[in-house]
Amino acid sequence: MSAPVFNVSVVVPCYRSATMLPELVERLDEVMTGCAGAHEVLLVVDGSPDDTWPVASTLAMKYDTVHAVELARNYGQHNALLAGIRAARYGVVVTLDDDLQHPPEEIPRLLAALDEDVDLVYGTAIDEEHGAVRSLASRLVKAAMSGHLGVRDARSIGAFRAFRTFLRDSFDQVHGPHVSVDVALSWGTTRIRAVSVHMNRRADGESGYTVRKLIQHATNMILGYSVIPLRLVTYLGLAVGLGGFVLFGHVLWQYFSGATSVAGFTTVTAMLALFSGAQMMGIGVLGEYVGRIHAGGMGRPAYVVRQTVQSSGDQAPTG
Repeated sequence: MSAPVFNVSVVVPCYRSATMLPELVERLDEVMTGCAGAHEVLLVVDGSPDDTWPVASTLAMKYDTVHAVELARNYGQHNALLAGIRAARYGVVVTLDDDLQHPPEEIPRLLAALDEDVDLVYGTAIDEEHGAVRSLASRLVKAAMSGHLGVRDARSIGAFRAFRTFLRDSFDQVHGPHVSVDVALSWGTTRIRAVSVHMNRRADGESGYTVRKLIQHATNMILGYSVIPLRLVTYLGLAVGLGGFVLFGHVLWQYFSGATSVAGFTTVTAMLALFSGAQMMGIGVLGEYVGRIHAGGMGRPAYVVRQTVQSSGDQAPTG
């Protein structure tokens, strides 16, 4: 059985990539013409301070399939991706970086893995394309996503991905400065696959995704998409409360055994232990309610419709 031919929207967030975009677009045009039915390339310029926008707009005038989108300022890679994904017109979205680390020639591998049982495909590097420290930081971020955010197959995630466009319905209510496309995609599907692809070193300049930026991104994801910090306060409150009751019992035992001779010590200590525990438990319960409000406001969908089937005779009248 031959692999299906998709209509594909390629989304490329662009920042400080003026020298690399012409080669990237040329290679994309050649590859996508051969592996997709129809295609478009969305160059989302994320407030780049160099000549990236003039180059992108020139390429959009040169190629019919290229569309250049300039954001008002620098919002960050995932926000630029979100803008491109929402503008995509075709049934499959492919995302890749602008620095030629993700070879366009590997896109057919992603599309071939996107069979009827798969909604999202990640391209994972056969060989690490970053340095040891940067790669370690990236693995730690992915481990945090897997362990604390419940993202399935988080250790395989990356910026080189292909997914069915209907998944964007799972995060159409997501707004704000701290967006994680991978967390949002995990809300829509568990049909995820990883394929090994060749990746290159950055062709020019240095990546803006430093170790500090990765740590900042991980912090934003945990605080923005998880109630774990609030839940930790609840557990701390229970632990302090239990410790307070144990201390209260210990102070009473010292009092009745005559080990305490300072007047009022037993009363003050017992009150501090009990009220400290009660306060921490109260904060924990309040945190749970705040966490539920936060979870309800982050835009996570109640459901996502994959597709619908309707007989022509059952269609509702349009008049």
